[in-house]
Amino acid sequence: MKNPIATFAAATALTAFASVAGAQGYPDHAITMVVPFSAGGPTDTVTRLIAEPMSKALGAEIVVQNVTGAGGTVAAGQVANAEPDGYTVLIHHIGMSTAPTIYKDLPYSPLEDFRTIGLVTEVPMTIIGRKDLEPNTLQELIAYVKANKDTVTYANAGRGAASHLCGMLFMDAIDTQVTTVPYQGTGPALTDLVGGQVDFMCDQTTNTTGQIKAGAVKAYAVTTPERLASLPDLPTTGEAGLDMQVGIWHGLYVPAGTSDEIVAKLTVALQAALRDQNVIDRFAELGTTPVAQDRATPEALTATLTAQTALWKPLIEAAGAAAD
Repeated sequence: MKNPIATFAAATALTAFASVAGAQGYPDHAITMVVPFSAGGPTDTVTRLIAEPMSKALGAEIVVQNVTGAGGTVAAGQVANAEPDGYTVLIHHIGMSTAPTIYKDLPYSPLEDFRTIGLVTEVPMTIIGRKDLEPNTLQELIAYVKANKDTVTYANAGRGAASHLCGMLFMDAIDTQVTTVPYQGTGPALTDLVGGQVDFMCDQTTNTTGQIKAGAVKAYAVTTPERLASLPDLPTTGEAGLDMQVGIWHGLYVPAGTSDEIVAKLTVALQAALRDQNVIDRFAELGTTPVAQDRATPEALTATLTAQTALWKPLIEAAGAAAD
């Protein structure tokens, strides 16, 4: 009769060996990087910029997959339930930290059901309006919104999206609520803003800089303490007398249970991508920069996610912005 303890020990050893062997051979086929928002949006833009140099560093193709819905929670849930083999990677922004408060029945825990790879970038945001909107300055926009609060419209990319959070802070800062128009992603929201179907929005420079420079939208302010080199004429919210600052960070995640060896390989590949000159140059054109190498680490992303979850929870609860 077989010794059950010996059998269990042997099975455990084989599993561990298979895990190490799999990690040593990783990657041997294409990796899917899941984007929680629509193609053409700011998170999608960031993803596609880092995907190519990460592919080169890993020696395997990275396929970008857009999975939209519920402020990024559909995509995050998909990755949380994927095999922890390193072949399904999630990129997400600040919405990873706000989802537990916004969605009361969230089917995963951002801090427990994922392993972190590292931060990618920290992106400023801009307040913009349709190009024929009457106000020309942020002060004038605030006055206009207050005077027309029953008719003015604010576009966002859906509950939990960066534009939703920024709009929530803006309305709280000016103590005025307006009609919000949610879209399935920043791409369609910005398209309607450019087309004049909605009045204003606030979103990441990675998606708005080109439209601002082209004159397709009217820019009012950047939500950072200092002006941006890419948009030097655009004042900060502080310069306009508005007490509101917000930035959007992006990070990479894999399912919990992914091995240390695979996490390390992905982190090294991310760091290599953030040193790539094309990535640096394109990020600069979009009004952002790659994070420093010591922030493109699992530890830095875990610390950011933990701190931001604690920061946003009382703000969202006070605003009554939960989905259920």
